[in-house]
Amino acid sequence: MTQHFIPKHGAYEELLSYRKAVIVYDGTVCFCDRFMHRRDRTVDQMVQAARSGKQNIIEGCMASATSKKSEIKLVNVARASLEELLEDYRDYLRVLGHTLWHKSSEQAMFVRKLGSQKNTSYETYRTYIQTRPPETVANILICLIHQTNYLLDRQIRQLEQAFLEHGGLSERMTRARLNRRKGRAADAS
Repeated sequence: MTQHFIPKHGAYEELLSYRKAVIVYDGTVCFCDRFMHRRDRTVDQMVQAARSGKQNIIEGCMASATSKKSEIKLVNVARASLEELLEDYRDYLRVLGHTLWHKSSEQAMFVRKLGSQKNTSYETYRTYIQTRPPETVANILICLIHQTNYLLDRQIRQLEQAFLEHGGLSERMTRARLNRRKGRAADAS
């Protein structure tokens, strides 16, 4: 029997962190289109930070089969990109004199409740993001970034634990090779 040492990988579409990051990306594109000047450098930076948050989750999942180090690093890059985007939204609110919702405010709790429903997607938030004023949309996206970052923090801790328990590719390769040798030795006797 063949011993496989490269585990199944990918399946990023199933990760809640990825699905939330897609919502953040789509919402950021809409926010920038609706409320910011196209020639503003911040627009490109915000969209790229949102994209990086999403894309690095994909890249980390695809690298996971052969490099747990790369997977952990890329998921952390996704987390850092979303933190950068979070600060852009906070800056937007501060500079324009708008209020940042407290995490336990009625509005933030509403967004959190929406986010806890099964199978949330951009469609869950579309009406709010496409019709509300800029300070409301910025706050909605801040709430969504916090949710995504929370999930990424948990994901990073789980990746760390999985590495400690199962090791990386080199260790799996060694185990597979030793198991194969044991199997041949058992067959020979």
